[in-house]
Amino acid sequence: MKLGRLGVWYPVDKLNAAQLKAFVGLVETTGYAALWYPESRGYESFAVAGYMLSHSENLIVGSSIASLYARDAFTARRGMITLNALHGDRFIFGLGVSHKPMVEGIRGHDYGKPVPVMRAYLDALQGKEEGALQWPVALAALGPLMLKLSRDRTLGALPYNVTPAHTAEAKAILGPDKMLAVEQKVCLETNPIRARELGRAELLRYMTLDNYRNNWLRLGFTEAELSNGGSDRFIDAMVLHGDAAAIKAGLREHFSAGATHVCLQPVHAPEDWAHRDATIKALADT
Repeated sequence: MKLGRLGVWYPVDKLNAAQLKAFVGLVETTGYAALWYPESRGYESFAVAGYMLSHSENLIVGSSIASLYARDAFTARRGMITLNALHGDRFIFGLGVSHKPMVEGIRGHDYGKPVPVMRAYLDALQGKEEGALQWPVALAALGPLMLKLSRDRTLGALPYNVTPAHTAEAKAILGPDKMLAVEQKVCLETNPIRARELGRAELLRYMTLDNYRNNWLRLGFTEAELSNGGSDRFIDAMVLHGDAAAIKAGLREHFSAGATHVCLQPVHAPEDWAHRDATIKALADT
C-alpha cells in the first residue's frame, strides 16, 4: 500500500450517513490520498471504515485511532484483514491506547501502562503470522518509547496534536523507511482573534488528557501556557490559521521535518460545513 503525501483527518461521528457519503466523495475527488477518523463515543471503528470504503474507489481510509480496548486482538486482526480483502487493500489500522477517562470511565476497563499494554496487544495481533510486520498497522505515538515500538513492530507512527519540532524528533527515532503520518489542525481564518477562539474550542477536550499534556510539556510549553484555554503561542502552534498560503507554509514545515504524510484537520464552527469544505479545497495542492 502506497500512502500519498496529503490526507484529511476528521471526526466523522459528526455526520449522518448521507453527509458522510458526500464528505468521503469530496475528500477523494479533491485529490487527497487518505481520510483518517477517530474512535470515541460514536461510530464503531471498523463498521464506519467499511461504509467509507464502500463509497470510495481509490481513497485510503485509516483509523486514527482505533482503541485497543475496544476489541480483542483476534477480532482486530480479522477486521483489518476483512476490510482490506473486500476493499482493495485500502485500509490502514491505526491503533492506540486511548486515554484513561475513555477507557475506565466509558468502556469500564482498567487502563494499563501504555507501552507494555500495546506491546502485549501487538504480540497477540501479529502472533507468528508470516509477514505480520508488513501488515497495514500503525501506532498513535507521542513519546520516544511508543515511537520506538511503532518503528520496530509496525509500518510507522500517527502523531496527533504535535508540532514540526516533534515531527523532527519522531523522524529521528523512526528512521528513513517508516511511515510518519502527522495530524495538523488548520483554520482558514485571517482574523487571529476568531481563529484562536475556534482553536480553543476545538482543543478544550484535549487539555485535560495526560498523554497530550505530558507531550506538550516535553515539547517546551509551560503549565501556564496550558492553562485557561491555552496561550496564544500554544494555540497558534496547534491550529495553523490565516490564509491558504500561510497555512500551506505551516503544513510544509512538517514535511521539511521528516513527515511522509500530513493529514490536515479542518477547524470550523459547529456545522459550518461550507467553511470545512472550503478549507479542504483550498489546501489540496499543499
